[in-house]
Amino acid sequence: MSRDLPPLNALRAFEAAARLSSVSQAAEQLSVTHGAVSRQLKVLEEHLGVSLFVKEGRGLKLTEAGVRLRDASSEAFDRLRNVCTELTQSHIDAPFVLGCSGSLLARWFIPRLGRLNADLPDLRLHLSAGEGDLDPRKPGLDALLVFAEPPWPADMHVYALGSERIGPVLSPRLGRYQQLCHAPASALLGELLLHTTSRPQAWPSWAQQHGLDAKALNYGQGFEHLYYLLEAAVAGLGVAIAPEPLVAEDLKAGRLVAPWGFKQTPAQLALWLPKRAADGRARQLAQWLKAELARDAD
Repeated sequence: MSRDLPPLNALRAFEAAARLSSVSQAAEQLSVTHGAVSRQLKVLEEHLGVSLFVKEGRGLKLTEAGVRLRDASSEAFDRLRNVCTELTQSHIDAPFVLGCSGSLLARWFIPRLGRLNADLPDLRLHLSAGEGDLDPRKPGLDALLVFAEPPWPADMHVYALGSERIGPVLSPRLGRYQQLCHAPASALLGELLLHTTSRPQAWPSWAQQHGLDAKALNYGQGFEHLYYLLEAAVAGLGVAIAPEPLVAEDLKAGRLVAPWGFKQTPAQLALWLPKRAADGRARQLAQWLKAELARDAD
């Protein structure tokens, strides 16, 4: 005789019928028909080769074999229910760990964190900063917020939030501020441009979109990360180039201006999470992030 377990649906039907002493009540609890439960009980008896119930008046009575299986199945299903409850509760109680670049965290996320906590109080968001070393496939990270170009990785579920727009920005503290603010984009060919090693194509891409010769660009001080680049721009050390969301607060406060506006790139700001780790909290967060980006655009 096979040592395989009987079909799970048959065991569930038996456990419910034995616990409630009623096929009808078992069917109601399992949201199936009376006939479906009866068929599953027959499948189970045929699989085991023993009778589990005998008729007693208008009801059913467990046989000796039925009593033994009832006790074992009740204990097993109780343990399964308890463990599933614990796992679900543990998942709900655990923080949602979101990775993003330090510049995105400092310049876009943190200014909005109070609003996010007020709008999504049950999310329990934990933020982890990094620069190119964050991978939601590895333990410790639930999702990644990143500027990236499609196509997306096949093993990732991606919520595309909005197209990336980049543009030059400068501070009122810059010496040639007045002249540059009223000059065409071509005036930047004569400026020493702040740049970052993490986005070496940002300036050439912008120049090409404006019909300018990228080879004519003059680079000044370079920085490893975008965050430091923008701090230098705010300090009036030169003209920088950046994604619009990361300078939104500086533009509103007048710390930076963008005289030539912003141009769309092929990249998008997107929320990535592994397909194997579907999480309803990610969808909720993605909806909030998308609405926040739209709010910035208004």
